Amino acid sequence: MIERHLILASGSPRRRQLLELIGVKFEVAPADIDETPLPDENPVAYASRAARDKALAVATGHPGRLVLGADTVVEIDQEILGKPSSMDEAADMLRRLSGKSHLVHTALALVTDGAAHEVVDSARVQFIDLTDEMIRWYVATGEPMDKAGAYAVQGLGGLLVEGVEGSPNTVIGLPVHRLPELYAAHNLDFWSKLTEF
Repeated sequence: MIERHLILASGSPRRRQLLELIGVKFEVAPADIDETPLPDENPVAYASRAARDKALAVATGHPGRLVLGADTVVEIDQEILGKPSSMDEAADMLRRLSGKSHLVHTALALVTDGAAHEVVDSARVQFIDLTDEMIRWYVATGEPMDKAGAYAVQGLGGLLVEGVEGSPNTVIGLPVHRLPELYAAHNLDFWSKLTEF
């Protein structure tokens, strides 16, 4: 394989920041796919499929390149909470999460030359009890509107979170500790790809 930078098949600024933080050289080429869950598709299977589909979609236009797809799903009561389509829906999601724990699954798929390998990492997030005033304030900030489950743990939404069991990076959207495993599945050494600081 020609030595070129990784392609991140995501427009997420949070994923970009995490890759930059650990010194991965990459380019960004967001995928444009239908992200609708299939009927009866469980949250983990959906996240895995969506990450793989994103990576494969971008890889078709970049033969020989290494492409990373990612998808993050919030699960409560075995249901997927996607990105809210309105402020009212965001408020409804936050009411569902209030005072409860829920799961966040982030799937990563690494693709090159048609070969795909995926991992799914999960974390449990505990919310504090939210009042209507807190929900109104947070929704008014606009932060929930492009986030799965209507919150960002690394932003103002951190005020709503009591604790996280698992990697916070999984909740943010890119469990970087799973990247060496994905690279190894393609017989690549992740550690040799990092920038020297």
